Amino acid sequence: MPNALAAEKSPYLLQHAENPVHWLPWGEVAFAKARAEQKPIFLSIGYSTCHWCHVMAHEAFENEAIAALLNEHYVPVKVDREERPDVDKVYMSYVQALTGQGGWPLSAWLTPELKPFFGGTYFPPEDRHGRTGFPSLLRAIAKGWADEREKLINESERVIGSLREYHSGRAASVEEGVDLVEAGGMAFEKCFQYFNESFDEQHGGFGGAPKFPRASNLNFLFRCAAVQGVESDLGREAIKLAAITLQKLSAGGIHDHVGGGFHRYSVDEGWFVPHFEKMLYDQAQIAGNLLDANLATGDERFAWVARGIFEYVLRDLTHLEGGFYSAEDADSLLAHGSPDHAEGAFYGWSHGELTELLGEDAAFFCDHFGVKVEGNVAPAHDPHGEFMLKNILRQRQSLLVTAKAYGLAPEAAADKLAGLLLRLREVRKSRPRPHLDDKVITAWNGLMISALARAAVTPAECLAGQLGNYKLAAVRAAEFVQRELYDESRGVLYRNYREGRGANEGFAEDYAYFIAGLLDLYEATFELRWLIWADRLQDTMDRLFLDDEAGGYFNSAAGDPNIILRLKEDYDGAEPTPGSIAAANLLRLAAITQNETRRARGRCAIVAAQAIWTATPQALPEMLCALERVLEVPRQVVLAGDPGKKDFQNLAMVCREKLGPRRGLLAVDPKDEGGKWLMTKVPAIAEMKLIDGQATAYVCENFTCQAPVTNPDDLRKLLNDGA
Repeated sequence: MPNALAAEKSPYLLQHAENPVHWLPWGEVAFAKARAEQKPIFLSIGYSTCHWCHVMAHEAFENEAIAALLNEHYVPVKVDREERPDVDKVYMSYVQALTGQGGWPLSAWLTPELKPFFGGTYFPPEDRHGRTGFPSLLRAIAKGWADEREKLINESERVIGSLREYHSGRAASVEEGVDLVEAGGMAFEKCFQYFNESFDEQHGGFGGAPKFPRASNLNFLFRCAAVQGVESDLGREAIKLAAITLQKLSAGGIHDHVGGGFHRYSVDEGWFVPHFEKMLYDQAQIAGNLLDANLATGDERFAWVARGIFEYVLRDLTHLEGGFYSAEDADSLLAHGSPDHAEGAFYGWSHGELTELLGEDAAFFCDHFGVKVEGNVAPAHDPHGEFMLKNILRQRQSLLVTAKAYGLAPEAAADKLAGLLLRLREVRKSRPRPHLDDKVITAWNGLMISALARAAVTPAECLAGQLGNYKLAAVRAAEFVQRELYDESRGVLYRNYREGRGANEGFAEDYAYFIAGLLDLYEATFELRWLIWADRLQDTMDRLFLDDEAGGYFNSAAGDPNIILRLKEDYDGAEPTPGSIAAANLLRLAAITQNETRRARGRCAIVAAQAIWTATPQALPEMLCALERVLEVPRQVVLAGDPGKKDFQNLAMVCREKLGPRRGLLAVDPKDEGGKWLMTKVPAIAEMKLIDGQATAYVCENFTCQAPVTNPDDLRKLLNDGA
């Protein structure tokens, strides 16, 4: 008989609806039961595309004996961390403090008052290798609750006090009299030095296995190059670190060469063997990195890989009405009709299979991707034997080397390879696809809108044919959120959509990421509706999440009695902190509207985290990217004219053609009635007219404008002189 999760919409919760565990969703029903029965809560947090969540589900939560222990001694509660990031972040913070590491599935034991007293991540189904198994742990904690309950409750009180003190200390104010510009300059230098010294010369990236494509690191390096100048010694070195990382990442097995897009992370240092789930937020951020690399180097290969990401997202992760789904699973059925799943089953290839499919081209393909008869995954990276006799595609050598070995011109080799990959994509369609988590999450849609909006105006020639598609996709996604996930009467975003709007209102990350997406969408379309909406959403974010005393933003809004700690994130990880993105948004909006309150709040968000980014700047590289907007003088280009006309577009393209200092980009269209909103914010814009009926550019620095120009070459000279 299904448990209470059967009534939920979350794909993750529905995956556990048939468990013999008497799961309850997070909420008052579960909490009241725990209080009434005086039982501890067993809290399990994960997400539907998480490989190790599936492993623990099969080993423990589908096991009748283990379920009986959970049902007898605990109130079991399931949480989808993608629906409730606020709950996840509180208890992840606890588990990381307790064990020194985190991850999913997250397992925590709570008092009926929701205070944690023990926790961890994955637990095996029996005692093994000196590690306590899950049943033994359940019995021991149940005995402790029966015999030493007061001690456990006191421990939970101590834990909450310690966490509150720790997070207050992390946000402690900095020394009086420290100059923000001086401290920021030192932090930039220190952070660059960290990445330079920890760079993996052989494989790219930073540090060892497991390796995550942490996009904020590369964002920071590209901004270092832009600030210092791409031709400076430091600029060239920063671009080299980022570009090599993206080259190695794109060549590795973490990149889906057949279908486009990137997997979550690799278990080895060489980006070869991934955990195969694909997350929307990774696609969006890596695409942004690749677009920056193309601007910085002029290498079209980066644009080509970015295009593969966008094709994957638009083909496989897009709702019919325009929003973007959240993820695809690591695991899939071994074959149609088979009861057995395996991680990466959708992605692996045997040598014989490729030989049969590709015929006389198989040798060319197998040499290029390192395919072996015996399979190319070492047992150390395949503990469950899921890749015996299978191969993960990884570019073993450059295409130039492969082309030379087979007597082909580089262009002919590239065309051949693209054709073979397309053939394999068609073959792969017949395989059982991994599970799709079809939630539409506001925050992650904001990230994807940003990437698509930037791609829509890229100068990369290989993307030229996709301009309309990318711009249209970004607009449709924004309109989806506006229609399905926005309460206009209250100015409030909701967190997610699946078969209708979810119950949870948006969190700080939803506002921060989505506002950034709207600002990028405005600069791609020059439609004022996106800028006006971004401005309004910033008001809502400030009202709900701003820390009026210390600055910065809490993850969750005030007033939820079931959130025992309101936290501020202090690490730009797989996703950047809301505070880092919000600081940049505030400073962008302040530069546009000349709103001093916005500017002050942006600075305060940066200062609120200063104790962290001065001591360990590599923890907050995205915050340092926001800090650039404080360290550098404000620059803006105002384009007067019709955005739909060629003369306007030629001027706009000059502003986007290379990596350089931050510049706000505004349009004044005499025919646009909506422009009145902008003119009320910045009255001086009303005087920025077309010259002789031609689109005209006004280049402004520190709120002082130079003489207007109409010729793209003249604009290019002004921008280069001011860089």
